[in-house]
Amino acid sequence: MEEQEEQMKQENPEDLKVGQEQQDATDSPEALLEKAGAEYAELNDRYLRLMAEFDNYRKRTLKEKAELIANGSADIVTDILPVIDDLERAVSNSGKSADYDALSEGIKLIYNKLMHTLEQKGVKKICPKNEPFNVDFHEAIAMIPAPDEESKGMVLDCAIDGYMLNDKVLRHAKVAVGQ
Repeated sequence: MEEQEEQMKQENPEDLKVGQEQQDATDSPEALLEKAGAEYAELNDRYLRLMAEFDNYRKRTLKEKAELIANGSADIVTDILPVIDDLERAVSNSGKSADYDALSEGIKLIYNKLMHTLEQKGVKKICPKNEPFNVDFHEAIAMIPAPDEESKGMVLDCAIDGYMLNDKVLRHAKVAVGQ
């Protein structure tokens, strides 16, 4: 008989596990209850730790998001500060100079500097003159008679330029469309 048991152990190790499970099942109910209680306590502890970790993660991400919203524009404002300094110098010196051409040239330089700074940040100007009217980028404020057949449905005049940030329209261009 011992030979048969030894042979079964060697032939099929799965049967050995089943035999141990059966032996475990024959343990006293108190031992099984104690074992289940210990397993429950361990799982409950792991669950509570995991929930606490998740709650900390949630709070941390909310705090980071609030900081990004509060300080998100700091980068662009920092880049625009030199343009503001140039404008302040132009305003303070405009009364001292009688050379309007130099003043005009200075203002154009400041404008170009501002537009360059905005372009670096992903802002693009929508200047749609002589392009087909597109409701995604343009807002029609007037319909004017087209000078020729090809100009129908085209933007003939742009009253206010629009702007895009990356691929999102910040402000639609206000245009006059040929009809």
